[in-house]
Amino acid sequence: MVTAGDFRKGVTFEKDGQPCLVVDFQHVKPGKGQAFVRSKLRNLRTGAVIDNTFNAGEKVKRAHIEKSTMQFLYSMGEEYVFMNNETYEQLEIPVAQLDYEKNFLVEGMEVKINTFNSEILGVEVPEKVTLEVVECEPGVKGNTASNATKSATVSTGYSLQVPLFVEVGDKLIINTNDGRYVSRG
Repeated sequence: MVTAGDFRKGVTFEKDGQPCLVVDFQHVKPGKGQAFVRSKLRNLRTGAVIDNTFNAGEKVKRAHIEKSTMQFLYSMGEEYVFMNNETYEQLEIPVAQLDYEKNFLVEGMEVKINTFNSEILGVEVPEKVTLEVVECEPGVKGNTASNATKSATVSTGYSLQVPLFVEVGDKLIINTNDGRYVSRG
């Protein structure tokens, strides 16, 4: 059990049977009345972010989220196959659960699989990945007023905005949190 007064960013607990992650919190002590905690929570099953208020002493059940390191092997139709590096067991995850993460998955990449009561909640890809440009618009000379960009597609099929000097075949470092170009790899 964890009390609302102990909330910190990253704490996971169960609310109405749903695993939730504390995204943001604020302890409030009004001049009159009881202290309370204003919090922003992410439902780990649906990804929805909700605002909630708890009394400071209110207790909630801690949710134990297991993170296991696995290697991405390949995609097979509507499923992505991962292998546990220690037991060599293979795990298939439907593409619908990897809606955003599939844009950054490369064969052989190590990822973290988050599970709650043996239910797969999602996949954590590394913060930065290196992907090769397979298609991009030509850079137009003289079109460099300030921060000029063009559209490029990388080997996973993901499209993003890149500087004009990027060409087909270049390797790019991409931030997976926001899907933006960081630098050339």
